[in-house]
Amino acid sequence: MYDMHAERVGIDMNDLSKSFDGAAALVFVEDSDGTDDGVVRLFNSMRMRGVEFYQSASNRGGLVAPGDVVLLNINCQWNERGGTNTDLISAVIDAIYAHPDGFSGEVVVADNGHAQFGNAPESSPVGMGGGSLDWQRPNSKNRDQSTLAVVRAHQAQGRRVTGVLWDTFTTVRVDEYEDGDFTDGFVVEDGALPPSGLILSYPKFTTEYGTHVSFRNGIWSDAAGKYDSDALKVIGMPVLKTHAMYQVTGAVKGYMGTTSDKLTGGTGFGGAAHNSIGLGGMGTQMALTRMPVFNIIDMIWIGPDLGGMPGVSYAEAVEVNKIAASTDPVALDVWAARNVLMVQVASSGRDPSSLNPTGTDQGTFGFWLRLTVDELKRHGHSVTMDEGEIVAHISEG
Repeated sequence: MYDMHAERVGIDMNDLSKSFDGAAALVFVEDSDGTDDGVVRLFNSMRMRGVEFYQSASNRGGLVAPGDVVLLNINCQWNERGGTNTDLISAVIDAIYAHPDGFSGEVVVADNGHAQFGNAPESSPVGMGGGSLDWQRPNSKNRDQSTLAVVRAHQAQGRRVTGVLWDTFTTVRVDEYEDGDFTDGFVVEDGALPPSGLILSYPKFTTEYGTHVSFRNGIWSDAAGKYDSDALKVIGMPVLKTHAMYQVTGAVKGYMGTTSDKLTGGTGFGGAAHNSIGLGGMGTQMALTRMPVFNIIDMIWIGPDLGGMPGVSYAEAVEVNKIAASTDPVALDVWAARNVLMVQVASSGRDPSSLNPTGTDQGTFGFWLRLTVDELKRHGHSVTMDEGEIVAHISEG
C-alpha cells in the first residue's frame, strides 16, 4: 500500500516535525468497524498532533463548541453499502455528546438524494426514488439499523438529534429567513455563472426542535433578527466508493447532497448541479455556501466496482474496517483514493488509473479534482491535492 509520509503512532513528534516541515494537510486513519471506540481513538490521535475536535474553555481553537448545531452531511441515496455506515454515524453523535464542557447544542443528520435514482422501492435493486433515512437494508453491522433508527435512539436518551431528508423539499424553491420565508426548501441564487457552471443552491429548513438552519448563513434567530454563522458546523461523512461518471465519491463529491439538482435544471440523472462536478462545481458549492469544518470518510465497507452506479450491494462491498479524517476534504479524498480505493481495484486485477488523484486527462478523478481546487483557492480557501504536502497518521490498531 502506498502511504504518503505514513507516520505510525509512537514516532517522536520532534523528529516528525523536522521531517515534514511545510506539510499542508494532516490525514488521520484508524481501524474501526463503527461499533467500537474508533472515533474516540481518532480524536485522541488528532489531539496528540495539535488538531482538537472540541472547542472548550481550555482550548478555543477546537472545531466544535458546546452549543453548536452540528450538521452531519452523510450519504443516504442508496441502501445496503451505498450509504454512510449507521454504526459510524451513531459513534460520531456519541463523540459529539462527549464534549468535555458538555454538549447543549443539536446534531442534524442530513442528505439529499435529489428525488431521483437511489434504491426505491426496496424490492427493486435500482429504483428511481431518491434517498432515505430509513432503508430496510442499511449499511450497519447487524444490517437492520437505519439512520432514522440511530436518530430515534439518541432522542430516547434525551439528546437533540434530528434527521432531515432534503429530498422531501428538493423541488421547493424558497427565500431566506431574513426575507420572512420560513418554508423548508432550497434557496437558488440567480446571476452570472462561475467557471464551474454551478447554479448555486442550498437547503434551508427547521429541525424537529424548532431550530432554523440556513446551510449558507447559519442559525437564524427570529428574536434577534439575524443569523449566527459560527453556530453551524458541517461535518462531511461520505462513504468511499467509485462513481461511474466522476470516478471517486468522497468528501468532495459528497457535497452534491447540499445542492438541488432539480431546481438547477435537472430533470433526472445529470442535472445542472451534477454536471458541474466535472468542472469543479463542488469547490464552488463549498466556497460559496459553507466549508466543512471536518470530514470523516467511511471506509468500513467500500464500493470498488468501477463500472457500476454509486449504489453498493452487500455482495459487491469490500470490508476494509477503517475510517479516515481531515479538516481538508481534498487531501482526505486524495489519500483515500490512492491508498484504499486504487489498491482494492488493482488487487482485483482491474486498471485503477481513472481513480488516480494526479490524473490530468478528462475522465480521471485528478482532472476534475484539480478544477475543484482551483475554485476553492479562487475564493481564498487553503486546500491541497499535492501528495507531497499530505501527512497521514495511521494507527496500528
